[in-house]
Amino acid sequence: MKRRLPISLILFFIFKTVFSQTAPSADIATIKQNLKKMNVLGSVLYIAAHPDDENTRLLAYLAQEKHYRTGYLSLTRGDGGQNLIGTEQSELLGLIRTQELLAARRTDGAEQFFTRANDFGFSKGPDETLKIWDKDKVLGDMVWVIRKFRPDVMICRFPTTGEGGHGHHTSSAILAQEAFSAAADPKRYPEQLKYVQTWQAKRLLWNTFSFGRINTTSPDQFKINVGGYNPILGKSYGEIAADSRSNHKTQGFGSAKQRGDAFEYFKTILGDAPKIDLMDGVKTTWDRVKGGDEIAAQLKIITNNFDDDAPENSVKPLITLLGNIEKIPDTYWREQKSIAVKELIAACSGLWFEAYTAEPAYAVGDSADVQLQIINRSSVNAAIKSISSSADKRFKTLNEDLPNNQLKTVNFKIKTEKISQPYWLESPHGIGSYTINDDMKVGNPENPDALSVLFEFVVDGKVINISRKLVYKYVDPARGEIYQPLEITPPVTANIADKVYIFNSTQPQNIKVKLRSFTDAAGDISIKPLNGWKITPEKINFTGKKKGDEWTVNFTVEPTNSKSNTSVFEVVTKANGQSFSKGIQHINYEHIPNITLFPPAQAKLVNIDLKIAGKKIGYIQGAGDLIPEALKQVGYDVHDLTENEILNSDLSEYDAIVTGVRAYNVNERLVYEQPKLLQYVKNGGNLVIQYNKNTDLVTNNIGPYPLRVVNERVTDENAEVTILDKQNPIFNYPNHISQDDFKGWIQERSIYMPQTTDPHYLLLLQMNDAGQTPQKGSLIISHYGTGRYIYTSLVFFRELPEGVPGVYRLFINLLSKPKNSN
Repeated sequence: MKRRLPISLILFFIFKTVFSQTAPSADIATIKQNLKKMNVLGSVLYIAAHPDDENTRLLAYLAQEKHYRTGYLSLTRGDGGQNLIGTEQSELLGLIRTQELLAARRTDGAEQFFTRANDFGFSKGPDETLKIWDKDKVLGDMVWVIRKFRPDVMICRFPTTGEGGHGHHTSSAILAQEAFSAAADPKRYPEQLKYVQTWQAKRLLWNTFSFGRINTTSPDQFKINVGGYNPILGKSYGEIAADSRSNHKTQGFGSAKQRGDAFEYFKTILGDAPKIDLMDGVKTTWDRVKGGDEIAAQLKIITNNFDDDAPENSVKPLITLLGNIEKIPDTYWREQKSIAVKELIAACSGLWFEAYTAEPAYAVGDSADVQLQIINRSSVNAAIKSISSSADKRFKTLNEDLPNNQLKTVNFKIKTEKISQPYWLESPHGIGSYTINDDMKVGNPENPDALSVLFEFVVDGKVINISRKLVYKYVDPARGEIYQPLEITPPVTANIADKVYIFNSTQPQNIKVKLRSFTDAAGDISIKPLNGWKITPEKINFTGKKKGDEWTVNFTVEPTNSKSNTSVFEVVTKANGQSFSKGIQHINYEHIPNITLFPPAQAKLVNIDLKIAGKKIGYIQGAGDLIPEALKQVGYDVHDLTENEILNSDLSEYDAIVTGVRAYNVNERLVYEQPKLLQYVKNGGNLVIQYNKNTDLVTNNIGPYPLRVVNERVTDENAEVTILDKQNPIFNYPNHISQDDFKGWIQERSIYMPQTTDPHYLLLLQMNDAGQTPQKGSLIISHYGTGRYIYTSLVFFRELPEGVPGVYRLFINLLSKPKNSN
C-alpha cells in the first residue's frame, strides 16, 4: 500500500524537540558533553510500544557515556492507559504522556519519535493489535523514521514470542523485525525515496529483561555494564535513569536512584551478533566520512585546549571546524554535526538569544507581537545580521554589532497562519490509528512547523544561522520566569458546558455554550440541524467583541419523539468571515509545559429510556475519573466524601457510596476507612467498588468476605455478555437490563477482574475474549447485613463519559438498592 507524501520539504530533517525555553543550556558540563559527542558518528534506535516501555538507564548510557545519537521510537502515545494524576483519558492522556516522554528525553539525552498508532487499550495478542492498528501504515511510519534517523543499531524492548505480556509489546517487536529489512528495500514504501534514502542497520537486538517472575536474560548473552558514573554530569546512569523515568507521573513511575554496576543483556535477532562492543563492525569516528581525518584532528586540539575559564577561546577553532564540516559529502552527518557545532559556537561565545511573544495567544491570521533579545557575553567579535520568521518568511535586516554584555532588544511581528492544533489531532481518527494529513510530519513528537525565528549572526567573520522556537514568556510571582508554548487559536472558540446530555423524556434542556474571542470579532453562532431534535434559536449573532471577551449563549434542545436516539450537537462559529467548529481546552501540570488543543465544538445528545431511584450519592475519589460529572448530568446529588465524613458522620443519608477507579491503590486512608464503609453496608447501605489493580492494594480486605483481584481482562468491547441471573434486582430495578445494553461500548469490557469462591458472593455476568476461558468476575454482589456490597471491574469510567446508553442504565441499577432487597 502506498502512502501519499506532500511536495514540501520545509520540515525535512526536523526531529529533535526541546522544551519551551528557547535557549539551550550553555554551562561548562553541557559544552564538554557536546564536545565529546562531536567526535562520535554512531546512532542507536530503541523501539517499544508505549511511554514507559523504554529502558531509560540504557538510553542515558548510550547518549551520555557513548555519545551516540540515541532515539526512542514509541509506537503509541499511551492514549489507552489510566491516569493517576487527573481525569484525562484517550487522546488527552496521550498528549500528557507525549510531554512526559519529552521531559524524560531532556533528562537522559535521547530523542523521541512516534508512529500514528493509537493505544486502544490492552490487547491480548499481536493479531488483534496489528489488525486494529493497520499494520501497513504503522510499519511505513517506522520505515520512515528509520530512513531519516539512520540507526546503526536497532534495539527492541520486547520479543516476538509474547513474554512482554501485551499485544502491543509483541507487535512492536514483530514490526521492528520487518522494518529492519523493509527500510533497506527500495521496493518497500518507494514513495519515501523522493525525500530519504534506503537504510540498513547493522543489527537488531532484543534487550532481554527480568521482570517479576519472567527472566529472559542468560549468562551467554551479550551484555553491557551501564551502571557507570559520569563525572562531568556528577551522576551515575542509574541516577539519570531514575530522574528520567520519574517524569512518567500519570503512571505513578517515580523511581529510586540506582548506583553501582548494572548489566543490560542482549540477544541478536537480525544482523551480525556483537562480540566485544554494541557497535562491532560500525565506524563511529570521523573515519566514517570522507575528509573526516582533518576534522578529528581539529576536534582533538579543540578538546585538549579547552579552557573552562575562557570557553570563548575555542570559538575561532570551532568556526574553522564548521567550515570543514560543511564541506563533507555525507549529507546526513554534515547536517547533524553542523547544527551541533553551531550551538557549540553560540555556547562558547556566551551568545544568548530568544524569541517570545507579548501575549499567550493570538488568533489565526493576526500578527503576533514578538520581542527578540540577544546578548554577547564574551569578547568574541559578533554581530546580528538579520532575523526572519518561519511562518510568513518576513525578513528584517539589522547588521548591528553585539558589544560585550550589552543586551539588545528587537521588536518584530509574525503573521499567524495556522492554529496550533497537535498535528495528529487535526482530523477525526478511528480506534487504531491517528489520521495524519501530512506524512512529512510522521515521527515528530510535536508540531514540527511551530512558529520559530531564524537568527543570522556573523561570528568572527563566519555567517551562522540558528533557529529558536517562538514561545510565550512571563513572570510568575511564586515560580519566577516561566516559558510556555504559544497558542494560535481560532478567532472565536466555543466550549459546550457538558460533553454528554442525557434525555429520558421529551422535556427540553438548556445547553450553555461559552464563547471566547481571541481577536476583535463579529459574526454568529449556529447549530448544525439534527434529525429527531428541535433546537432553538437556530442562530445567535454577535458584534463588537474585543480580544479577551467571554460570553455565554443558550440553546434549548428537546427530542421530537420518545424514541432512543444518539446525535452529535455541533456548534459552528462564524467570525470575521471565517468559520470554525472548535472549542479550546487547556491541560496544565507543573511537570510538563502547558498543553492547548482545540477539540471539536460538539456534545452528544442521548435520548434513552432511563429510570432513576434514589438521589444522594457519596463518592470517594480514586486515581481520577469523570463518573461524578456523568451522574450529576442525570440528576444525582453527588458529594465527595472526606475522611472525616466517612469516619465520623452518619453515612445512612446516602442512597449509595461509590469508590472511584483504583481507589484502593492510591488512597492510603482507605485501610482505615474500610471498616466504616462495611459497617455502612451492614446497616443497610449500598456500596459500589469500582476496579482496582491487583498490585499495591492498601488493604486486602476489600470486601466483607474473601475477594482477590487478579489481572484478568476482557478487552473486546463487543465480546458477548451472558447475564447469569436475569431475575436479580441488579438487572431489573429501576431499569430492565438486556443484551442490548451491552452494545456500543468502547475500548474494552472489564479489567482486573476479581476471583472468589466464597458462597456469599453472587457472580452475575459471564464474558470472554475469543478463544479465552469464560470469566465471571466483572460484576459481583453480596448481601451483607441488611445492605448490598457490589464489586465491579466493568469499565464504567470509560463508558459513562462517552454517553453509552446501556451503561447509564446498568450503573444506575447498581446505585439503586430496592427497599425490600433483603
